[in-house]
Order: sequence, then C-alpha cells, then structure tokens
Amino acid sequence: MRDAAARAGLEIMVDSAGTGEWHVGHPPDERAVAVAARHGIDISSYKARQVRGEDFRSFDHILALDPQNLRDLRKIAPSDTSARLALLLDHVPGRMGEGVSDPYYQDDIAFELVWRDVSVAAEALVAVMRGD
Repeated sequence: MRDAAARAGLEIMVDSAGTGEWHVGHPPDERAVAVAARHGIDISSYKARQVRGEDFRSFDHILALDPQNLRDLRKIAPSDTSARLALLLDHVPGRMGEGVSDPYYQDDIAFELVWRDVSVAAEALVAVMRGD
C-alpha cells in the first residue's frame, strides 16, 4: 500500500497489525519477504504488532484480510471508533466479501498469489483516495 500510494503521489499513513498476539515482535515469514523483494519492496525489518484501541481512532480505514478477522475487529473496536472497517478485497470490483487466502501452510506460489491480491486491492484503494 505504501508503494502504491507513493507512486500515485499520495502521502498516507499505513500500518499493519494482527488481531491476535501470537506473532507480536516477530518478522514477516521469509517467503513473504522473498516475494516482496522480488517486487522491489523490502519488508525484512517489519515486526508484527497487535491491533490497539487507538488504531480505531487514528486510522480512517482498518482493513481485514479475511471475514474472521473482520468479525474479530468489530468485536474489539471501541464504541468511539471513527475508522471504517471492511475487507481488503471489498475494494476490488467483483471481489466483495472475499478474503485473501492464508498462504502460511502452502507453497511459495501461494505467497505470490497473495501478493497479487493485495497489490490489486492497494491499487484500487489508491484510486478511491484519488477520487478516480
């Protein structure tokens, strides 16, 4: 998303967080790092963090990768949330309601497919933000 926004000349704040605590402080999966690197983006220094209450007031959009995480976000959202919650792929024409597949227990190709899905969604979000 950062890359898509920068290429479009948009200055936005982007962050990533999980609904669970099990990966907090850990780096991305090596296969995700490799896919990002093949696309010219270095994510090797990223560290996982858990969604915090202030995220729901600091961000305009909080996007879940799958329906279960969207349900979890809705449960933990404070009553004064200003963020709009949605699935990431809801912003891609024809993909409303779909989740991004979890590649963790799959092969390297699955990580490339996730990259494709997330990239298409990032471009669609940038278009919305630009008013295209």
